[in-house]
Amino acid sequence: MLKKPELLAPAGNLEKLKMALLYGADAVYLGGKAFGLRAFGGNFDDDELKEGVAFAHALKKKVYVTVNIFPHNSDLPALPAYLKRLEEFGVDAVLVGDIGVFMMARQAAPRLEVHISTQANNTNWAAVNAWKDLGAARVVLAREMSLAEITEIREKSSVELEMFVHGAMCISYSGRCLMSNYFTGRDANRGSCAQPCRWKYSLVEEKRPGEYFAVEEDERGTYIFNSKDMCLLPHIGEVIESGVDSLKIEGRMKSVHYAASVVKAYREAIDSYCEDPKAFKIEASWLEELEKVSHRSYTTGFYFNKPTEDDQIYGNSSYLQTSDFIGLVYSYDEKSGYATVEQRNNMKCGQEIEVFQPKGKAFRQKIETMLDENEQSIETAPHAQQIVKIKMDQPVKPYSILRRDVK
Repeated sequence: MLKKPELLAPAGNLEKLKMALLYGADAVYLGGKAFGLRAFGGNFDDDELKEGVAFAHALKKKVYVTVNIFPHNSDLPALPAYLKRLEEFGVDAVLVGDIGVFMMARQAAPRLEVHISTQANNTNWAAVNAWKDLGAARVVLAREMSLAEITEIREKSSVELEMFVHGAMCISYSGRCLMSNYFTGRDANRGSCAQPCRWKYSLVEEKRPGEYFAVEEDERGTYIFNSKDMCLLPHIGEVIESGVDSLKIEGRMKSVHYAASVVKAYREAIDSYCEDPKAFKIEASWLEELEKVSHRSYTTGFYFNKPTEDDQIYGNSSYLQTSDFIGLVYSYDEKSGYATVEQRNNMKCGQEIEVFQPKGKAFRQKIETMLDENEQSIETAPHAQQIVKIKMDQPVKPYSILRRDVK
């Protein structure tokens, strides 16, 4: 019998956690204020973490916390108490990449599941089985593997396996980067990556300082480390058939719009395939949804072939998207037909918008009537996160997203 894999989504803050779960994720992964690899990703203090765990568990879903820095001696004294606190909060698992942190977690919080992070460079079945023998509940596989290799690991190991299916690719081995350290002094392996792989580079010859030569014949220079984003949705059937237990979306620093849109597309694709693999087909709407959020051009990474020059972007480091997120629905009044909305981008009457909801099909309408906080008619909502009421053509659910086409 075909096993439906878990859909695991990023949660950079409490709002993104709620959106990811409501739009279809089975679990989320997030960072606390310490010991994670996304120091600038928002992250959760203790109260937010407790609220997030309670929200997820009420939906019968899970929360995993990243404790995946490569710690120095000075990081260790506070670690056991932090791990114990996560266990007390009811966190479902921690992700670690360092064997010392792994052993601390086993000792300080014995009831807490431990997942082995991609930062541990898990590329073969022997390493996966070694982690299992030590007591790991799950191993996250490195991005630098083919789907055939992953299938072989599945055949030779009984521990849970997790793989990335969508998001940014890193110009380093499983995220173990030193470029940020060298260029900025910000340690990527302790949570402070400056993403120098997205910068623009030229060539300088030792004896001609100050003379910059384009690496390619282009006056703009070149973004030689700038990878395309991973997207495996068109191959979701092959991914599911590989037998992995969890499909992971990258992006704790991405937007609420990204969390909702990408999760819903993968949710529908996974459910559709598992319902009837023989009749399954990729829906154009899923791929269109992935184009609406901020992203680089897509690639399949290492999963089918070794990456070539076609998997890099040399001309710029800009992102693509076909829709702008302009508002988030807080509530809807059936009697009046008005939705209470928090503005997230400029909104004005006359705009055609798309209403994207946690369940069901999106629909389009024009903003015909908008009221401010005092129930006064307004033409535009120019203030950041202004609360307005918008007349809707049909009922909408809380946490629905309003967006407009990018012109």
